[in-house]
Amino acid sequence: MSVSLILLLVIVGFGVLFILWAVGAYNGLVRLRNAVKNAWSQIDVQLKRRHDLIPNLVETAKGYMTHERETLEAVTSARNLAQGASGVANQAQAEGGLTRALSGFFATAEQYPDLKANQNFLSLQEELASTENRIGFARQAYNDAAMQFNNKVEMFPGNIVAGMFNFAKSEFFEIEDAGERAVPKVSFS
Repeated sequence: MSVSLILLLVIVGFGVLFILWAVGAYNGLVRLRNAVKNAWSQIDVQLKRRHDLIPNLVETAKGYMTHERETLEAVTSARNLAQGASGVANQAQAEGGLTRALSGFFATAEQYPDLKANQNFLSLQEELASTENRIGFARQAYNDAAMQFNNKVEMFPGNIVAGMFNFAKSEFFEIEDAGERAVPKVSFS
């Protein structure tokens, strides 16, 4: 065998290895991107569940909270904004506003003993609390999937294939309002 034939086989061998590596890297990026999309759809399912519960909760409270029109309207308005939001960052911001409105709603509801004793209201409140936990778990799963995908997109050598095929980083579902990050004060005095 001549040196040129050996050199040609080595070059072809490296070319084949590069193509196999590129296919594997591309498929890995697609798999991770799909995991991010799946995780986002899980958040979306829980947010829809939350949005569906809120009108029933507001309707139940209306009869008791006759003087709290602003509170009820704030919850309804925040829900409508959250339902209309698109994109991870906008959705996170709108959901933060809805969370704040619901916090104000439940704080106001504390002033109405008859409402707090209403079985339907208590059931809806429990269901909403359960949904909030599910949303938290879904957010965590989404952010984990987004982190894995972003690592693959940004780290060498995957960033080469990501750049060639225009894979873009995923946004994290982050709480933007510092008020939501603050630890609530508990005082017994």
